[in-house]
Amino acid sequence: MTETTVPPHDAAALKAALRREVLERRSAISEADRIHAGAAVAAAGADLVTRLKPSRVSVFVAIRGEIATAPLMDRLHAMGVPLCLPVIARKEAPLVFRAWSPGEPLETKRFGLLEPGEGAAEVEPDLLFAPLAAFDARGFRLGYGGGFYDRTLENLRAQRPTTAIGLAFAGQEIGRVPTDPYDQKLDGMLTESGYAAFV
Repeated sequence: MTETTVPPHDAAALKAALRREVLERRSAISEADRIHAGAAVAAAGADLVTRLKPSRVSVFVAIRGEIATAPLMDRLHAMGVPLCLPVIARKEAPLVFRAWSPGEPLETKRFGLLEPGEGAAEVEPDLLFAPLAAFDARGFRLGYGGGFYDRTLENLRAQRPTTAIGLAFAGQEIGRVPTDPYDQKLDGMLTESGYAAFV
């Protein structure tokens, strides 16, 4: 876990400093450890989905040093679990989700994200694996600054039960994520060390 020396009253600066520190640490993870982590979260994630029995699962295509998600998506697809990927529709709006299976084409979009094209069916997941820069033991995540997942989870949870699980390296845990009233709490966290549910 990590702490920072930025004054706590400057929330934006504190979040930026924490994000920078954790992402620098994440980028230093060795290739061997990355391969191990991807396999570990695939196994634990498949067991978790088997227990929770969601109707559709959203994952994300890992970029810029994020924990590998391809092994998890391949495993869920082999199990017959319907998958989808998040898509940024517009700034300051909730994400939309489009059906997708491993092997289907993806388009490079804003921020370098890989997303299904507009021809893919729009769907709604009831279990989301969420990317993040950092997380804490309370179940709060520090995202990348766009607020997309907070808006999305607020929207989905207002309609029906929706489970959100963070997906990252164990080393991305910090002592405390600075929070705002709009921040949506995770239901659990999946890392190469295993799964932890938040209450």
